[in-house]
Amino acid sequence: MSASDIPDIRRHAERLAAEGVDVVRVIYPDLIGTDRARDVLLDHLPSAVEHGLAFCRAVYHTTPQGDVVPVAGGLDAGLPDVSVRPDLSTAAVLPWEPGVATVLGEVTDPATGSPAPESPRDLLRTVLARCSEQGLHPVVGPELEYFLLEPAPGTATGWRRSPEVTGAVYTAGLRADPENHLLRTLRSLRDLGLGVVTGNHEFDGGQYEINLTHSEALDAADRAFRFKAAVKELARREGNLATFMAKPFGDAGGSGFHLHLSFEGADGRNAFDDPAGAYGLSATGRHALAGVLAHAPALAALANPTVNSYKRFGPDTLAPWLIDWGLDNRSAMVRIPPERGSGARLELRLGDASANPYLLIAGTLAAALLGVEAGEEPPTSLEGYGYDTARSALLPQNLPAALDALEADTALIDVLGKDFTTSFLTYKRDEVERFGRHVTDWEFTEYAYHL
Repeated sequence: MSASDIPDIRRHAERLAAEGVDVVRVIYPDLIGTDRARDVLLDHLPSAVEHGLAFCRAVYHTTPQGDVVPVAGGLDAGLPDVSVRPDLSTAAVLPWEPGVATVLGEVTDPATGSPAPESPRDLLRTVLARCSEQGLHPVVGPELEYFLLEPAPGTATGWRRSPEVTGAVYTAGLRADPENHLLRTLRSLRDLGLGVVTGNHEFDGGQYEINLTHSEALDAADRAFRFKAAVKELARREGNLATFMAKPFGDAGGSGFHLHLSFEGADGRNAFDDPAGAYGLSATGRHALAGVLAHAPALAALANPTVNSYKRFGPDTLAPWLIDWGLDNRSAMVRIPPERGSGARLELRLGDASANPYLLIAGTLAAALLGVEAGEEPPTSLEGYGYDTARSALLPQNLPAALDALEADTALIDVLGKDFTTSFLTYKRDEVERFGRHVTDWEFTEYAYHL
């Protein structure tokens, strides 16, 4: 921190104090996209900015159950630190927690001063820098679904959908949401400044979708990350559970994380639009589409990053499990919405809600960029209802296959970086191995009595 930074820190601190803030919560995403954090008293904020907050680097390698996976740079290196400095320009007062503001943290390796290799936010920055070299500036609009659950003591999981109303598809109001969860959540997220625009009850009981406005890619990822953390925290305040798990129930559909993507050129115009081009898309738009399709098997590892993710796939689920694209066709993996001009874009429907926003966006941009650099055209678009294996290639159908596809995609790894990819693959293969050793309820029900 230089002497010129001190007045800026003081200005931020005075503004926060004037808004009644006395605690600043510094948050940053781990490898799976959940928030890691520390609360800092406002009086100590200058020190946190100057020296950083020390966290064990192995937090990136820690499973949801608290076990540390032996990823290089963690256990083998003696559990060294990373340093997290508050980015005061991202400060936002929490509407539901008096006296608290949150800021995003910048994560560096104190030994080198460089970004931590596993930092998802810095991975996205790396990809954006490569896009910038091509004169392209990505614009992203995230769409996320989740389930709201309420306590159900005595049941297998301890939770049930809230509410368990069926048939109230794409609605708002008390018919599908008798406790007005959606209204309270929308207003709180608006007041947090996350750029939410719409929300509705989704297809299944207790399932909701909230859409975020489109913006520059890093800002969109930041808002999606903070959105997921905020929705879960708001549910906790009421004794409920909001889950972005891909498919929490066998008798219901899964939750998606769709991305709307376009590029702006150096002139600030939508680089995907061309009224004279095939499908009304420019060569850049078509090449980007071709790149996403070409690298889809590897991209699945980032878009569908859990063992559970692949249970969301299947015929008639409207979750893509084939590699295809279509014009305004929701049964395709990539949909080209009907808008053109400034609204020209592609919608990647592959991702599920468990995906880390930074990794999903970084991977999608990397694939699109590779397509632009290769200059290839997409195959023929899907006509009619999809899910026909005679017409389209199959995506990986489980996490091990997706991880193998990512490891084999050397071009995508070149953009994402070998250090990051190695850490991600090691972490996720440990997840696969742990699941393989776990005895499920299904196995006991299926075999115990008869065998």
